[in-house]
Amino acid sequence: MDTGISSIIAENRVDGNTPTMRLFALLEVIAQKDQLFSLQSLVDELNLPKPTLHRMLQQLEGAGMIQRDGDGRQYSSGLRLRRMAENLLLNNTVHGARHSVLRQLVEEVGESCNITTCAGSEVLYLDRVETIAPLRFYLHTGSRVPVHCSASGKLFLTQMSQSQRRRLLAHAPLAKYTERTLTTYDQIDSELERVRRDGYAMDDEEFLPGLLCVAVLVPASYGKSNMAVAIQAPIMRMTAEKSLQSLPALQRAARALAAIEAANGNGG
Repeated sequence: MDTGISSIIAENRVDGNTPTMRLFALLEVIAQKDQLFSLQSLVDELNLPKPTLHRMLQQLEGAGMIQRDGDGRQYSSGLRLRRMAENLLLNNTVHGARHSVLRQLVEEVGESCNITTCAGSEVLYLDRVETIAPLRFYLHTGSRVPVHCSASGKLFLTQMSQSQRRRLLAHAPLAKYTERTLTTYDQIDSELERVRRDGYAMDDEEFLPGLLCVAVLVPASYGKSNMAVAIQAPIMRMTAEKSLQSLPALQRAARALAAIEAANGNGG
């Protein structure tokens, strides 16, 4: 047991070999997974005794860090773990630097802008700066919007396999918020093909009537990106065609945010 656990700890750079540190190291392994996993898959991957891993999974499940999914023999990250990750992003020490980039973007394009991350079937606003224009849609830091009808959400969905997307969206009904909302898997798959091709995503009155949003991913130095930056504006000021003029500024902001994350070891 100690040899196997020690290898997990070494790979995840966790010092010490106490029961708490062993659980923490296993949690790091689990946090890197982008799909459901089973007890047996962990046994095969980590070469640890099945009773040992079973006991550790029970402890993590009891603490709300993981939860059972599917047929009850598979696991995924739990609500408590996801909330912890969201709070870390919201209260990150680089918040000030990110906020400066966002404020500069707002000054350049003249519209409200936000930084988002994917939180399950929702998009979480990590930061937001409002335009000074009198007509605007107010969405504060910490707001959540559906992943299937938001520009940032579409970007995050493009990084998932079709099976991952279907599994995620199956837990959240594809609610119809406006006449433009995409509410079928085929519609969403077709839209995501366009997003992959163009390198940006748009919400053209799909979540709120009269609101247009364009977004790009913040590049990750490795792996998938879980951060996007977006511009939002009333359609009377920014049409879909006009929004494309803001893409260079949006992409510069994304690169600046990526540099901040990489400098602080958060580039994955």
